[in-house]
Amino acid sequence: MPFAFSVPDVGFLTSGAGRAALAAFVPGGDPLRDVAAARRLVGEERAAALLETALLRSRASGRLPDDWLWTADALEQATALPVAEHRARRLAAVVADGRVVHDVTCSVGVEVAALSGVLDRVVGSDLDPVRLAMARANVPGAWLVRADARAPVTRHAVVVADPARRTASGRRVRRPDEMTPPPASLPGPDLVVSTAPGLDFALVPWAREVELVSLDGGVREAALWSAGLVPGGGPRRRATVLRSSGGGYEVTDLDDDTCPVTDVDQWLVDPDGAVVRAGLVRHYAARHGLAQLDPHLAYLTGPRPPSGTRAFRVLEHGPFSEKTLRQTLRRREVGRVEILVRGVDVEPDRLRPKLKLAGPCAAAVVLARVGRGARAFVCETVTTPGSQR
Repeated sequence: MPFAFSVPDVGFLTSGAGRAALAAFVPGGDPLRDVAAARRLVGEERAAALLETALLRSRASGRLPDDWLWTADALEQATALPVAEHRARRLAAVVADGRVVHDVTCSVGVEVAALSGVLDRVVGSDLDPVRLAMARANVPGAWLVRADARAPVTRHAVVVADPARRTASGRRVRRPDEMTPPPASLPGPDLVVSTAPGLDFALVPWAREVELVSLDGGVREAALWSAGLVPGGGPRRRATVLRSSGGGYEVTDLDDDTCPVTDVDQWLVDPDGAVVRAGLVRHYAARHGLAQLDPHLAYLTGPRPPSGTRAFRVLEHGPFSEKTLRQTLRRREVGRVEILVRGVDVEPDRLRPKLKLAGPCAAAVVLARVGRGARAFVCETVTTPGSQR
C-alpha cells in the first residue's frame, strides 16, 4: 500500500527544513536503515513522507522532473514530459492569443508546466487537495484552483483532460463512460482528452481527430481532439512518433496510401505501434516506398528500410513448421532468438524451448500469416541510423 501524503506533509516538504532534509537524505536500499535515517533527520511524524518522496524522485529521474513532489499514483499516471510538450505545442498553434487553456485534471502539474512553457493563460484544477498542493510547489506561479472537472471555474476555455483509466479497484477501463471523469461530462466545445490507446473510438463520435502518440517505441496514449481544435480540412487520424532524444515524425490519413502487396523483399519493417493503431500502415508504406506482404498484415517489405527505424534483414524464409525452423536455426548456429508473431497462433515462450537453440549467433524469427498460410522469416535485426521525418 503506497504512502498516503497529507497536506501538512506537503507543507513540511516545501519548507526550508523539508528541502534541506530532502537534499541530505539518500536512500541506501535497506528499508530498515532508510527508515531509521529518515527518523533521525525529521522525526517520526515526517519520516515516511521524506522516505517516500526520495524513493519517488528516484523513480522519476531521467524521464520526469526529479526534484518534484509526487504521490505514487500521480507518478504512475503522469503524462510523459515529451508527450505533454508535444500537446502544448499543438495547442499553441491553434489557440487564439489571450484565450485560457484549462487543464481540469492537473494532478501534480506536468501538463500545466508544459502548457505554461508556450501559452500565456493557463489554469490547472484538481479535486485532490494533496496533488494540488504538490502542483503549487512543482509549478510555482501557476494559476491553480481546487475544482471538479465537471463543474468548470473558467468560461470559454480550451479544456485539457486526462481522465483516470482505472477503476478504484485497479481494473483498466476501455469505455469512455467508465473513465473518471467521463469525457462526455467535460465542458466543451473545445476539448482535448488523453485516453488509453485501446479505446473504441466509435464510442467518441465528438472527436474530430484521433491522435495515437508513441514515445521511444511504446504507444502512450490516444488523444481525442474536438473539431474546434483541428483546422478545417485536417486529418481524422494521426500517428505521432516521438523520441526522448528529439526528432520523430507524423503520419495522417491525408497522406497518400498507394501501397502494393508483394512477395518479401530484402527487408521486413515493423511500423511503430502508433502507426499500426491509427490504421495508417499503408500511408507509412507509401511514404517510404514499401509494400505489404498481406493486406491484413502490419509488416512491410522493401529493398531498404526507412532511416531511424528497427528493421529485419531477411536471411531466409519459407512455410512455417517447428521442425524446419529448428533445422534452419541449428544450421545457422543460432543460440539466441527473438520471436515475433503476427496472425499466427504461436506463443513465443512455448516455441523457444522446442527449437533447442545452441550456438554463438543471434537472430530474429518473424512468424506471420501471409495469405492463407503461416510463414517463417529468419532475420538479422538492424536499427538503421538517422531520424525519420
